[in-house]
Amino acid sequence: MIIKKFQGKTELEATALAKKELGENAVIMHVRTVKRKGLARLFKKPYVEVSAALEEDSDTSFAKMKEAVSEIAKTVNKEESSSEPLKQVESYVNKTAEARQIVSKTQNASDSKDAPASVNIEEKLDSLHNLLLEKNLISEEKPDLKEAETDARSTDFFKLIYNTLIDNEVDEKYVNDIIDEAVKIYKPNSQIDYILANIYQRMVLKFGKVSLIEEGTTKPKVMFFIGPTGVGKTTTIAKLASKLKVNERKKIALLTTDTYRIAAAEQLRTYANILEVPFKVIYSPDELMAAIKDFSESDYILIDTAGHSHNNETQKNGTKQFLSCVGDEFDKQIYLVLSATTKYRDLLSVCETYAEFTDYSLIFTKLDETEALGNLYNLKLRTGANMSYITVGQDVPDDIEEFSPQNTVKQLLGGNN
Repeated sequence: MIIKKFQGKTELEATALAKKELGENAVIMHVRTVKRKGLARLFKKPYVEVSAALEEDSDTSFAKMKEAVSEIAKTVNKEESSSEPLKQVESYVNKTAEARQIVSKTQNASDSKDAPASVNIEEKLDSLHNLLLEKNLISEEKPDLKEAETDARSTDFFKLIYNTLIDNEVDEKYVNDIIDEAVKIYKPNSQIDYILANIYQRMVLKFGKVSLIEEGTTKPKVMFFIGPTGVGKTTTIAKLASKLKVNERKKIALLTTDTYRIAAAEQLRTYANILEVPFKVIYSPDELMAAIKDFSESDYILIDTAGHSHNNETQKNGTKQFLSCVGDEFDKQIYLVLSATTKYRDLLSVCETYAEFTDYSLIFTKLDETEALGNLYNLKLRTGANMSYITVGQDVPDDIEEFSPQNTVKQLLGGNN
């Protein structure tokens, strides 16, 4: 993602500069009037500053977004008044040879190595826009901008986006925020692809920085994995440990403070034996500090903790003691592991409980067991925590991936991964 600021005498001039440097696909994120400082304010007028963003891989992303918008039309049939024309659009997309040729031609242009990088979004979504025009789902006439601003669902396209995000279990508060932001930039004769591009890039930006495992400033880097029971903490640790040991040739050690479940400790011991790395069961904060000292030559120490109900005060305090005994002299990272299949209300309660005594980054498991990824977006915006990794199966070490804001937003908008 490229984000730059541009200045001009007017908003039009600043926007033109942004489009000239970043291209027509650039999205204007923010506009503000800036007053001159010092004596200059007496002689010079204020200037306008715009912040513009551009997805660096926008050609590839938006080639795939054609499919996303098509999927949106397929999934939204909630309101009887609009369901019939939407079915007609879907049928038209699937059955019209001319439409298939346009889409195929666009895909080939996007995939071709010889295709220019400046192929714009309008060309890629041209067929869908024309189809919607034919079915009178959108109009080329200039809409009343004031009316559009007061009703986020004033066009069928906004309804499609709204219902698709709700179907993907994005919290209604955040869906309304997305629609409101899109309506604010809506202008007469705005193209659907422009609105879609704006929504897509704004949602990607909301996810912010992805916090991945990196080498610590001091050795060893100590990493705790916390979370409820049954979310897959131990398996997640095994996947990350395998990648660090096998792929990156790092020296690692595995510890567990989970003395409640013998099976969990034995599972991690088995992985440690396979990887030929040190392993130890920890019973107290003092033992933990001693073990960290014993394995001080390791690059990483991965620590499994007991899974428990966030309402269990005794076990919660035990986790808190283990986390707090590792001081600032160590490079410490804490990962809260959550299942994507858990209800948002319960996830929120878990996050708020752990936030009482520690900061954390988020790892989501079991994405292969759900079709709705709204909880990832909800928890990110509600907690402000960095996203880290996702797991998509039980296989060690293959079924773990770095979190991708682009792929996640594409799926939230109705596309396929």
